[in-house]
Amino acid sequence: KQLAQRENRWMTDVNHRLAKTLVSIYGSRTLFALEDLTNVTFNTDDLPKALRSSHRSWAFFQLELFLTYKAATVQSKVLKISPAFTSQRCPQCGLIEKTNRHHETHEYHCCRCQYRSNDDRLGAMNIKLLGEEWLRGVKRPQIKKVTATG
Repeated sequence: KQLAQRENRWMTDVNHRLAKTLVSIYGSRTLFALEDLTNVTFNTDDLPKALRSSHRSWAFFQLELFLTYKAATVQSKVLKISPAFTSQRCPQCGLIEKTNRHHETHEYHCCRCQYRSNDDRLGAMNIKLLGEEWLRGVKRPQIKKVTATG
């Protein structure tokens, strides 16, 4: 229990520092686009039952809360982006193909245009593109499914 409390305090401190650093580096009137991780869960089978619910994705939610209130103090905004297809869409040609992402190697390789990238980087690039759409006036930006045949 003491170890869990120490870890919680450490993670809270990390989230505060990260949010503060982001806001101080990017300043006022900045749009922070974050993937909406509501209801995202991680494998907690190795934890005791009493700790499973508290170790789901609280750190991400807490970071979002800290960033939201710190951003508001400098007239910045946090936008939650739907995670649908963000790690499956090619930023070059727009193809969405689940098999292009290789979880084991954390690579993305587009079968249409041969674009290659780290899969986390690819997700971040797509989230950035959706944030830019929001800035251009799209109320709820999201990736629309485009397949190899369409």
